[in-house]
Amino acid sequence: MKQIWIDKPNSLIIREGHDPRPRNGEVRIRVERIGLSFADRLGWLGAYKPAPVFPYVPGHEISGVVDAIAQGVTGIKEGDHVFAIPHFGGYTDLICLPHTHVFKRLDWMSANDAAAFPLDYLIAYQLLVVMGSLRPGDKLLIHDVASGIGLAALDIGKLSGAIIYGSAPTMRYEFLQKRGIHHLLDPYRDDYEKIMMELTNGRGVQLILDPAGRWGWRKNYRILSATGRLVYCGVCGRPENRLMAMRWWLRSLWPFHTPARLMNDNKVVAGANISRLWEHIDMPRRWMAQLIAWYDEALFRPAIDRTFKFEEAARAIAYMQSEKNEGKVLLENNE
Repeated sequence: MKQIWIDKPNSLIIREGHDPRPRNGEVRIRVERIGLSFADRLGWLGAYKPAPVFPYVPGHEISGVVDAIAQGVTGIKEGDHVFAIPHFGGYTDLICLPHTHVFKRLDWMSANDAAAFPLDYLIAYQLLVVMGSLRPGDKLLIHDVASGIGLAALDIGKLSGAIIYGSAPTMRYEFLQKRGIHHLLDPYRDDYEKIMMELTNGRGVQLILDPAGRWGWRKNYRILSATGRLVYCGVCGRPENRLMAMRWWLRSLWPFHTPARLMNDNKVVAGANISRLWEHIDMPRRWMAQLIAWYDEALFRPAIDRTFKFEEAARAIAYMQSEKNEGKVLLENNE
């Protein structure tokens, strides 16, 4: 077995070890593709709070083939093509996981697609459908819409019949317009509060996805309509270093949205962190069933930018850190 470890900030190493054996209720997967996520970028910087202590194996999205099962496994057999959402440990060529975290691929779902969509689309589904109660005709503002979660939210927002606004750097406009967004604004250049209120005739929007207050909690709150929902969804944006990520986290402790204010304003503020739901996998499994059904109907396909070899993981992370990618970055293992 080969694994990629983060041994210290800004450092990846490949280690070989003994092949794992599945325990009761687990399946073993020979990994074909690995999806790189924003959490991996933060972990590589040493700034991802939920990560284990160094050294550890990152990775939350994989696809591959089941090559062994243990007792207590139902619905999956050896030889099945699957994808999975490990809590950590996905940067490997062989992994054992509880069968509840593993999903069978559709016959026409490629290994690339299967590794590219699970985590981002699950999070986006939780943000929009579960926490955000998005309805047809709602006005939706997605900050950092060119990110993995942002692109997934764009797809789900379109399926929900929402009118979608997004913040992104100008250089991403052409790519996002091809993905079907309705209105774009550049938060580095534009006064997005003023623009959003003009675009909505002063009424505001029904739902905002806010990456941990990166673009201003108060601005976002002010442009919510009556009964509007503001959902915090983790630290997105562009962390240049650990200190910057820690500063965003400390700002999140400031008590701005009080119960009395929320009641009087008829507004909702919520938060979502799917990494805290691994012990409640029955909920993500229900959400995934809907996502698979949408994929089956060809209602969305994940945007994939580039695939690197397994041994090129450091290059892949650096490529993501440079923010050159438009869509998902993958690692492939063809052995």
